[in-house]
Amino acid sequence: MLLGNLLSGEECEQMIEAARLKLARSTVVNAATGAYDVHPDRTSSGTHFERGETELVSRIEQRISELIGCPAENGEPLQVLHYTPGAEYKPHYDYFDPAQPGNEAVLAMGGQRIATLVMYLNDVDAGGSTVFPALGLDVLPRRGSAVYFAYASESGETDPRTLHGGSPVLAGEKWIATKWLRQRRYCGAGA
Repeated sequence: MLLGNLLSGEECEQMIEAARLKLARSTVVNAATGAYDVHPDRTSSGTHFERGETELVSRIEQRISELIGCPAENGEPLQVLHYTPGAEYKPHYDYFDPAQPGNEAVLAMGGQRIATLVMYLNDVDAGGSTVFPALGLDVLPRRGSAVYFAYASESGETDPRTLHGGSPVLAGEKWIATKWLRQRRYCGAGA
C-alpha cells in the first residue's frame, strides 16, 4: 500500500536532524548465530529511537498504529536510515526464518515480524527506490510518503513475494524511517 503525506515536511526534517548525530553502520541479524553483524548487502548507516522516546516519535507511532490498526506496543523501535551515493540494501526479507537457530532469540521478543512501513524523509536526486522483484514494483522515494507491506499471518505464515530491497542511491542522499510490526508486544532491546 502506498501512502501519501503520512509525514509533514517539518516532521521529516526533525527526524533527519534527530538521527544525524547518532548514525552508525547498519547491521543485519545473523540467522545462524542471532548476532547483529555488518553485512556487505546493507551499506547504509542508521540509528533507532525507542518507543515513545520523543514527542515526535510518539506522535508518529500513534499515527501508524491508528492507520494500520496494530497496537503501538507491537512496534519495534523506529529506525532511521541514511544512504549516501552507492549505498543500498540488496533484496531481502524482513521476517525471520524460524528454522534458523539464530532467529530464536529475535522471535522471542514479540513473535514474527508481520509488516513493514518504510517512510521516506527526503526526495532522492536519483536512484534509491524500494524494489519488490517478485511483484515487479519499484517505489520512488518521495518526502512524506510511505510504503506499507504485510508478509506474515497471525499464525506466522510468511509470504515470499515480499522480497524487497533499496536500490543504490545514484545521486544525492536518501533518508528513511522504518517501523517493523510484530505479532505481539515487542519486548526487545530499545522497547
